[in-house]
Amino acid sequence: MPAHIPVLKREVLNWLAPKPGGIYVDSTLGLGGHAEAILEASAPHGVLIGIDRDTEALAIARERLRRFGGRVLFVHGCFGEIRNHLRGLGIEGVDGVIADLGVSSLQLEDAERGFSFRLDGPLDMRMDRGSGLSALEWIQRLNEEALSEVLFRYGEEPKARAIARAIKRAHAQGALRGTRDLAELVWKVKGRRGRRDPATQVFQALRILTNDELGELERWLLAVPGLLKLGGVVVAIAFHSLEDRLIKRAFRSDPRLEPLTRKPLVPGEGELRENPRARSARLRAARRSEAKGGEGVVHRVEEKK
Repeated sequence: MPAHIPVLKREVLNWLAPKPGGIYVDSTLGLGGHAEAILEASAPHGVLIGIDRDTEALAIARERLRRFGGRVLFVHGCFGEIRNHLRGLGIEGVDGVIADLGVSSLQLEDAERGFSFRLDGPLDMRMDRGSGLSALEWIQRLNEEALSEVLFRYGEEPKARAIARAIKRAHAQGALRGTRDLAELVWKVKGRRGRRDPATQVFQALRILTNDELGELERWLLAVPGLLKLGGVVVAIAFHSLEDRLIKRAFRSDPRLEPLTRKPLVPGEGELRENPRARSARLRAARRSEAKGGEGVVHRVEEKK
């Protein structure tokens, strides 16, 4: 099993404050690090629902959390469908919800998954390999202009047009066979200056597109306030500015939520030494409170879903 260190674990537990008998949701279960900490803190009767669309991650998390028995329930599915998942389990309200939006070590370290520009593998990038189009199939489907828009919007890539042109040309020539080909193509367009790999933003953009990550996040942000009990807390950990802006806006604009973090919390030097992949993490938290204007406001918000 790949080494797994849950990011900002102390901060997650501080804000969620798991209690015995509470009901919690790990919306992006991954390898189960945050879930394990929540289950330990909510002993002996706290319950956790773990959601993930990656069947391989679910299998590892099941084994890791086996000792908690019936206190943990596993759901294979997208976190944006959290309302339906909980409804299917007969759960109407929960005490806390977390979403860690980072790519797991399992996904990054398996070349066959196609998430890493450091390992050569197929251009897949699907978190659920049983459904949806792969990154390569999206590249085939999009024309140059549409691909450029994806790279600019989801990767904030300043050379999106030139890279999209190079990608489409390489694909047409049969020279885009895997992740290494894509990374080298980007390096040729951008050069290889600076500490950050030049291919980072392109891979991010294609991964977001392939998994509809921002759409999933938006659906989750709409659903969660209505699932939290009064006083319940939602914690979200973002890894790039697109996610963080959506979370910040939702926590501040939803009348049912009271933001708890004025600015996002980031890992300290000690955590970064132990887990360098945490360097981009930004945590925000909010508490479910009475909606301003009473229950009618809640109903109006829910009707927009």
